[in-house]
Amino acid sequence: MIAADLVRARRVALGLSQLELAARAGTGQAFISRVESGKVVPTIPVLQRLAAALECDVVLDFSPRP
Repeated sequence: MIAADLVRARRVALGLSQLELAARAGTGQAFISRVESGKVVPTIPVLQRLAAALECDVVLDFSPRP
């Protein structure tokens, strides 16, 4: 899954609206909408704020090349 899908899925699982998530993360609702639609790729610091607002952790993973 991409970040946009993960953010939306977690928000829905918590029963939050985009506006509620935006308030928790210190952003605007329009920004949350753009993240969830994939129009904006958030920076790692923004992902950390979103994760905190969504009561989860950011996990970054690298896989070796074949």
